[in-house]
Amino acid sequence: MNEQSKLELEAASFRRLLAHLQERTEVQNIDLMILSGFCRNCLAKWYSAEAKARGLDIDYTTAQEIIYGMPYSEWKQKHQTEATPEQLAAMAEIQRQQQEGGH
Repeated sequence: MNEQSKLELEAASFRRLLAHLQERTEVQNIDLMILSGFCRNCLAKWYSAEAKARGLDIDYTTAQEIIYGMPYSEWKQKHQTEATPEQLAAMAEIQRQQQEGGH
């Protein structure tokens, strides 16, 4: 596979991931963090960082809007639920493990 085809496949896959995350609003960011170690906000941070590395001015807020498909404040209002005690405990355990250097 040549580099252009690889780039196009990666871009198409990323667009598909974004569409999937934008459609699956019932999946909370904390669930993504617990299960995979990243969430929509992480994607926005990575997007913004990669833009800056290429000399593009895409701040975190703009990147969030790209990732969420709407302003983050709107997404939170429409879709974000209060974290459950179980979710908070699972997240705290993951953070504890990361601090200890384990997974």
